[in-house]
Amino acid sequence: MTLAAALQLTSLATTGAQAQVPAPATLTVPAPRPPTALKPVIVSGTVPDEATRAAVLSRLREIYGAERVVDQLALGAVVAPPQWSQYVGKLLSPSLKQVHHGQLSVQGQTVHLQGEVGNEAQRQQLAADMAQSLNPTYSVRNGLRVAAREQSLVDQALANRTIEFEPGSAVLKPAGQLILNEMAAALLQLRGRRVALIGHTDGLGARPANVSLSLARAQAVKDYLMAKGIPADSLSTSGMGPDQPVASNVTEEGRARNRRIEFRVGA
Repeated sequence: MTLAAALQLTSLATTGAQAQVPAPATLTVPAPRPPTALKPVIVSGTVPDEATRAAVLSRLREIYGAERVVDQLALGAVVAPPQWSQYVGKLLSPSLKQVHHGQLSVQGQTVHLQGEVGNEAQRQQLAADMAQSLNPTYSVRNGLRVAAREQSLVDQALANRTIEFEPGSAVLKPAGQLILNEMAAALLQLRGRRVALIGHTDGLGARPANVSLSLARAQAVKDYLMAKGIPADSLSTSGMGPDQPVASNVTEEGRARNRRIEFRVGA
């Protein structure tokens, strides 16, 4: 019987049993925790040569930090699929840090990604990026799920309300400030999760100006939340301008709905 190369990464919190016979090219990656509760990344399994072992360890140390990577890799007389080491290297990308409580397994030419992400867009994009980095003989199974609790907490605080600004500017109206006071209280409960603040405008006016305005408004929201105690490094900003409407721009009501700040919980 010829044994296939097996590589497994896990955190100390993982309790699942491992097979005694190495599975075909198995890789398991735990997602990082907030800085207050970082878990070690344990690298185990059997690889065919020292070059593969060194490449995997180097890549993981680059992504997670050398102090977190625990090396339990073994060398053995195993057979890896063609270019397995190169494909594993492509799968070990910084984007995995968007996944919480996660696991990445490569068994032969089947890739299985599991864990929690902040939103549906991340869930789809991560799997799509993996599929594009591999050749067509590999298949990617997307077992990611949206971390509904955190996003739901933020959505409930916002309660479908619009954070209002002075017309054509990034100056918050008093009503908008009141909403952000509630949002700050909700964000403080997320315990280290990052939140993307995404500005949107209606479709009136020139697109470049609207993109700039939407970004400025997202930054104004970030500044306000920072003043309320939300760490700056937990907030990111972007401006989509009129590109992602949620209602028709034909009516004033629709345009008012499109002028919004989106709160998207991430890793």
